[in-house]
Amino acid sequence: MIPALVNDAAGTAAQARAALEASGEFDVRDVPPKEMEGVLRKELAAHPRRILVAGGDGTIGTAAALLQGTETELAIFPGGTLNHFARDHGIPTDPSEAAACGCGGRTLKADVAFANDHLFLNTSSVGAYVTYVRLRERIEKYFGYRVASVIAGIRLLFRIRPIRITLEIEGQRHEYDTPLVFIGVGERELKAPSFGSRVPNGEHCLHVLVVRERRATRLLVVALDAMRRGLDSVARTPELDAYKVSACSIALRGRKQHVALDGELVQVTSPVKYELHRGALTVVVPQTKGEEPAIAVEGAEAPHAETNTESAA
Repeated sequence: MIPALVNDAAGTAAQARAALEASGEFDVRDVPPKEMEGVLRKELAAHPRRILVAGGDGTIGTAAALLQGTETELAIFPGGTLNHFARDHGIPTDPSEAAACGCGGRTLKADVAFANDHLFLNTSSVGAYVTYVRLRERIEKYFGYRVASVIAGIRLLFRIRPIRITLEIEGQRHEYDTPLVFIGVGERELKAPSFGSRVPNGEHCLHVLVVRERRATRLLVVALDAMRRGLDSVARTPELDAYKVSACSIALRGRKQHVALDGELVQVTSPVKYELHRGALTVVVPQTKGEEPAIAVEGAEAPHAETNTESAA
């Protein structure tokens, strides 16, 4: 049976447990968040072919940090608020469909990235977003996640302050006074209606965006313009610089600073060295009707089988 670890603090834990047990394919265990890493390590010591983890992006990130670079396949049962990584890779959020994907499916090699020694799957940011997360976490206790997110976003418009950074790419240094630096795993779309999502079959890269404009009102205009016209046009304006790289570093004032990794704040030592690890994580994704389970490489065509062709989700 496939080991299945359910974050028992997730709001969907009961649904996950019921769906996984009903499938009859999983050895289901409830795990407190603080114990998840230790339990995962014990499971991985047996070198299972596949392991399923049920939880949000934070739980999935914990699993990915341990499974990347190994042969063990990561099956995901999305159980968080946003589930960015799962959605980006076509993994269903419906409980029965997620369970079916976890015990069947096909696999692809997904990219991950590191900020110093910290793995992230989706995005990292420096500057204003760190302030935003702090505001949201304080407000969330009273109003819940979604309302807190809106209130924090409004308050942030009045608190934006530029920070001094040095961005180093391929030996070239770029000095900025910027309110925000964004680093996405994979090429990102900044045009409506898919603003902020990965570009399907986009470039394998770290997509680095540096906002040059300091005024809050102008930043809002830039963001709306990016949604309307797309990144390529906005990146040619004085307000935004964009880079697609495999590695870079960001030097911040002060040796210890906080950066956001997949929406969570992490303390790091400056300079922060960002690096893409291409195809480091084997992820279970849905197979299309009539397909046999197979391994695909993210963003590329996979080898032809006798009766079907695999491609990445």
